[in-house]
Amino acid sequence: MTMNKQGRPTAPGTVEDNELPTISGDRGLDHEEGLIFELGRAGMTGVDVPEVQMSETRLGGRRRKGPIGLPGLSEPEVVRHYVRLSRMNYAIDSGLYPLGSCTMKHNPRLNEKMARLPGFGDIHPLQPQQTVQGAFALISELMRWLTTLTGMPAVAMSPKAGAHGELCGLLAIRAAIEARGEKRPRILVPESAHGTNPATAAFAGFTVDEVPATKSGHVDADALEAKLGPDVCAIMLTNPNTCGLFEPRIIEMADAVHRAGAYFYCDGANFNAIAGRVRPGDLGIDAMHINLHKTFSTPHGGGGPGAGPVVLSERLAPYAPLPLLMHDGNEFRMIEHADEASGGAKPFGRMCAFHGQMGMFTRALAYMLSHGRDGVRQASEDAVLSANYVLASLKDVMSAPFGEGPCMHEALFDDSFLEGTGVTTLDFAKAMIDEGYHPMTMYFPLVVHGAMLIEPTESESKESLDRFIHVLRTMALEAKDKRTARFEGAPRLSPRRRLDETAAARNPILRWRPKDDARQAAE
Repeated sequence: MTMNKQGRPTAPGTVEDNELPTISGDRGLDHEEGLIFELGRAGMTGVDVPEVQMSETRLGGRRRKGPIGLPGLSEPEVVRHYVRLSRMNYAIDSGLYPLGSCTMKHNPRLNEKMARLPGFGDIHPLQPQQTVQGAFALISELMRWLTTLTGMPAVAMSPKAGAHGELCGLLAIRAAIEARGEKRPRILVPESAHGTNPATAAFAGFTVDEVPATKSGHVDADALEAKLGPDVCAIMLTNPNTCGLFEPRIIEMADAVHRAGAYFYCDGANFNAIAGRVRPGDLGIDAMHINLHKTFSTPHGGGGPGAGPVVLSERLAPYAPLPLLMHDGNEFRMIEHADEASGGAKPFGRMCAFHGQMGMFTRALAYMLSHGRDGVRQASEDAVLSANYVLASLKDVMSAPFGEGPCMHEALFDDSFLEGTGVTTLDFAKAMIDEGYHPMTMYFPLVVHGAMLIEPTESESKESLDRFIHVLRTMALEAKDKRTARFEGAPRLSPRRRLDETAAARNPILRWRPKDDARQAAE
């Protein structure tokens, strides 16, 4: 059996076909065990909890009638179970994470150390304001960095993530339109936009009108201008866009939008490609959310935590949501009510109960201060360089729909190079898992058939990129030569094999039940 440099068989399937099954069911350090509910035993616990006597009246008739249903295990069993599960996860700490439009960059440990400092990691949102002046000062400094990097005069810090930031920006725009005594129910959204854009616009009560793209992958600026009218409230546009391209006519589009009396909302998910290089305020943008958990390295995924501050132009700054962080010359104050606001502020309301994600604020500022202005700019430049290196190295064997010119921070391929090979886009992605790589973003953006979107980020070395490129080149060449054994049934070397995704979607199992009444959705 031939082995590669990582000590894995070069031909998937040889291990399964030839190895002697282990007695335990485990394979070396890869342990096989059931769900934690299946491991649990009645009467077992890792802690001693005293019985609490509580009267029925205090629970309002909601007292539990049966057992709580938690698995019973000892403390070492719980620790071992979750450590074993963590070893099955692919993470940025274990390898290159090529997901496009998600920016899975390195999370410096210094950020984590700063976020755990007393005064940041142990404060409570209901503490008296005079006891959290240090935290307020940190938020204020982060606001200064964000407004400086974007060239915008104001920033709302409370939104929790991208889509929440989109909603904040649209509500500020709606408040500005209503203050003018106008009704503008329509929002223009490019067909290549992130799916959250039209969803957020609809959620905010607007009608969504799609703007087509050109063959080059850019927004059709002429079609956009033709759709503008007195009923248009705003345009929502991503720049660099979801195809990994910078919009060359963005200032022209912004001018047209403003002439029509509308506002320009920019999706800031891809700000990591231009931070330190381009100020969105100089492009005519009125509102843009910034994913701190993408551009500034704070960890994200699995539903949170996240942070999506929204920078606002002078036109929209008065409508920033509560609470507002102010400094009166002596100390910082959090303005919680609209009637306390001054200086022409007309907040549209508030987005959430408290001010934002303190842990994310701390991590993001630590990243900024560590890099400095020149370092933030270099990170953007290196991300663009890495993506163009991947594009240039693979476009002769993998088809690139917009490969003629340079890309920004992510390289986009499609599946036309697989035509006639018998290998599907999904087969190609699953085979990457056997090679030790998480697949790139698949089937997105939707404007490209069989899209494969790769974002290597600035934190990968050339050696790391070369290994990744070598794997994808070899896979592409094998597929073209119709050597499909590597792709059939992949992945074979992962803890779990490929799901029957159709059956799982049609018959989802959303709650664990004992085996006697469980239904199997996928093997």
